[in-house]
Amino acid sequence: MKIFHLMGTVIWSSIILLICLSLLFVCYKGNRPMSVNEAPRGMTYFEFMNDRIDAAKSVKPTQCGWGIFLSLAFLGPIYSAVYTEVGLDPHGPLARMTALDPDIPKKVGGASWYQVPNIWWNVVEHLSWTMLGKHYPHGCPFRPIRTKK
Repeated sequence: MKIFHLMGTVIWSSIILLICLSLLFVCYKGNRPMSVNEAPRGMTYFEFMNDRIDAAKSVKPTQCGWGIFLSLAFLGPIYSAVYTEVGLDPHGPLARMTALDPDIPKKVGGASWYQVPNIWWNVVEHLSWTMLGKHYPHGCPFRPIRTKK
């Protein structure tokens, strides 16, 4: 019985540690300048998201702006994981089922395990930019991005 308790404690502690490390990684990367070429120089991911939230408040109808955020919140984690996997294994079964998209990372096949979090974060930034930063003629009419003075 003690071995099961020990295994449960180790597994639970590992999960908590993984969650804490993931949150630290996101906080660190979110406060660094974005890797998206079209983003204003020096703009962090958190600044970008704050600006887009402010922009969504002024969109009419309001469902349009908040609908984009809900799409990003629900589909972003799935797309970022799939696109990262497709970038890492461009000839794999998932890549054969995935449509071409400019947000899929290029030339990262064979990356080491420790490079994967950075690749994933770059995908998150690019997906967020595609959904919230680019202007589409038939999309939500978000105002242009405001930069810090």
